[in-house]
Amino acid sequence: MNLSPNFTLEELTVSEIAARRNLDNTPNATEVANLVRVAELLEQVRALLGKPILVNSAFRSKPVNDAVGSRDTSQHRLGCAADIRVPGLTPKQVVQACIDAKLPFDQIIEEFDSWTHISVSNTKEQQPRRQALIIDKAGTRPFS
Repeated sequence: MNLSPNFTLEELTVSEIAARRNLDNTPNATEVANLVRVAELLEQVRALLGKPILVNSAFRSKPVNDAVGSRDTSQHRLGCAADIRVPGLTPKQVVQACIDAKLPFDQIIEEFDSWTHISVSNTKEQQPRRQALIIDKAGTRPFS
């Protein structure tokens, strides 16, 4: 099922750990609606960068989220976030481009210089915070 021209529900719910451990990773209707908003944001990123986007992880059911060691407060639990890679660009370049273009992200995070976390606000009514961070072995800090 397409959520947008270039992103499918399957792509935003696939999980290697869910497959290995036989965990259900099926979103409910609210979570699917949130994934549509994420897909729309990813379309904006794709258009901005002029490159395809590879999704590492998006929606995570509670069992999948627990299995990867993430917190229950993760926006992935709500279907509001995706971890992405963009071939030919570093996560830092992706984050900077999204900031410069003033895309309507809630959070954008350069994570371990390996991928970019990008999210929409937890509800459609909330304004995006446009919070930009770096997370690495040194901890969490504002993006610079």
